[in-house]
Amino acid sequence: MALMVALLMGFFAVSMNPGHTYASVDVGAESAILVDAETGKILFEKEADLTLPPASMTKMMTEYLVMEAIEEGQISWDTTTQISQYAFDISANPEFSGVGLRLDEEYTVRELYEAMAINSDNATTIALTELIAGSEAEFVQMMNEKGAEMGLPDYDFVNSTGLNNSHLGDNYPEGTDPDATNMLSAKSAALLAYHLTNDYPEALEISSKPTLEFAGETVTNWNWMLPGMPGQNLKQFEYEGMDGLKTGYTELAQNTFTGTAERDGQRFISVVMKSESRASRFDQTEKLLDYGFNQFSRQELFAAGATPEEKSTLPVAKGKEEEVAIETSAALSTLLKSGEEDQYEIQFNISEDQLDDEGNLVAPVEKGQKVGTAKLVHNGEEDYGNILSEGGQTVEIVTSSSVEKANWFMLTLGAIGEFFSDIFTGAVDMVKGWF
Repeated sequence: MALMVALLMGFFAVSMNPGHTYASVDVGAESAILVDAETGKILFEKEADLTLPPASMTKMMTEYLVMEAIEEGQISWDTTTQISQYAFDISANPEFSGVGLRLDEEYTVRELYEAMAINSDNATTIALTELIAGSEAEFVQMMNEKGAEMGLPDYDFVNSTGLNNSHLGDNYPEGTDPDATNMLSAKSAALLAYHLTNDYPEALEISSKPTLEFAGETVTNWNWMLPGMPGQNLKQFEYEGMDGLKTGYTELAQNTFTGTAERDGQRFISVVMKSESRASRFDQTEKLLDYGFNQFSRQELFAAGATPEEKSTLPVAKGKEEEVAIETSAALSTLLKSGEEDQYEIQFNISEDQLDDEGNLVAPVEKGQKVGTAKLVHNGEEDYGNILSEGGQTVEIVTSSSVEKANWFMLTLGAIGEFFSDIFTGAVDMVKGWF
């Protein structure tokens, strides 16, 4: 276990005005969350651990696995496939999102993926799962395995589309309950979106398209917040920087939306679940994103070269010097809410595997040698944590200079000195015992 050396580094001379209160986020959805897309830091949450049906937000996991299959060379964007009777029947059902697939047509992976991501098409989603895994049932196993690999805290995938299994009739995936539905928390949806957008940025290039030409027809993105959406009635929802990610609706789930927007290099991910209407999910997303862009900015809190005040050096054994200074290798910064500059400290962790049994570094020691890590820690009352298990910025602690190994003569003298010192100490202890 690492040796913990946690101490306060001294706060900036910027105090909070006790009479000032920051604007709160009034989100009507049953569950919601806002996170920094770079670090996973949670900026706001409302019942974000509540597990609810995600509806078509489920397709974010399908999108991830399609992108992964392309990356691994299993398929390509130009791979073609026909659709099954199951997919055709779903496509022909007017109750479900669909672009109108034909049994006798060959479709490319790109065509199927774009219809899934832009128009939330259910049949093209099923066709992709059958192409990759052979059956939707096998693909569902992949979805749950990937959920575990990502560390999603709350999830259960039973199909690839987000429909209820009861919508699928006899085609519900083998091994799942015929009345089951996918379940996901807002925190899990945000983490899934984090992995999708960071691992496969191309997903945003596709999800940001307002419309799609498919089989000679123009279909529209369900994300009304995208700039350039057709129709004057949708202009009211347009949001600067919006480029994704996935809407959803079923009667059970109501209206859901995982949104993401970027401005001046800062990206946020928001999730709202169980919102009362299509319009409200976008209004609530706007509130969340406005809160992020208006209240937070990325700031450097501690420059590179910061040192622990109470332990700025480490002892060195068998060296020409008896100690060496240590410092952080890089600056520590965070997405900071206005007025909270003095609520952060550095936690220093010196690695025991770098030290001998007496807690010394052993010479020779190189300049810049890693001896531990330093982490930025928030000590204020309003800390929502991080969607990542190892969240928060961490930098290396390194030595500030080098220490050469002492020559054999000096090491011998030191050993002799230690020998006689031990004898003298023993003799003193013995004499003390006579009186």
